[in-house]
Amino acid sequence: MTNTEIYNDVFRKAISDYHITDDVDTPINNPYDRESLENRLYLKCWIDTVQWHLEDLIRDPHIDPLEALQLKRRIDRSNQDRTDLVEQIDSFFLHQFSDVPVLPDAGINTESPAWAIDRLSILALKIYHMREQAERTDADVAHQERCRQKLSVLLEQQRDLSVAIDQLLDDIAAGRKYMKTYRQMKMYNDPSTNPVLYKKK
Repeated sequence: MTNTEIYNDVFRKAISDYHITDDVDTPINNPYDRESLENRLYLKCWIDTVQWHLEDLIRDPHIDPLEALQLKRRIDRSNQDRTDLVEQIDSFFLHQFSDVPVLPDAGINTESPAWAIDRLSILALKIYHMREQAERTDADVAHQERCRQKLSVLLEQQRDLSVAIDQLLDDIAAGRKYMKTYRQMKMYNDPSTNPVLYKKK
């Protein structure tokens, strides 16, 4: 199996496991060894899946404002968890490739492996939910057809992105490309850099 075949299998499992209850408060039951990359990928996709449904909930036009604020705070925490986890995954790759001799003419990619894999996780979610829409028995034929067309595009995107990630990992392993990670310096979460927070001290 290619790297991304493994990753996509993990994402599908996380999404399927979540939808057993389809409840944003369902505790995670990660089936993979704590030290494995698959464990981090499953957790990453679980966070993405819960957040997908939180984003649905907060768009209810009749939502209570206090509940909406609580959901917004939860989404903010989820975004930070997601970012932290992507950085953990990049640290895994940095360690994995740390002994690879970099070729003199090696280039760098526009994004790190983990941020590309982050997009692959989101694509898996889009595919799951677009397929759900394409198969809705309570929707009209036109809706189903539109969603089938969108699903076809999403599946093509998944194939293309998977190939690109596999090629990137192969290039890094061969020294043709090298990777760096730039930590996401989210200023609004830091009480020392968000003026709304530090001016209230």
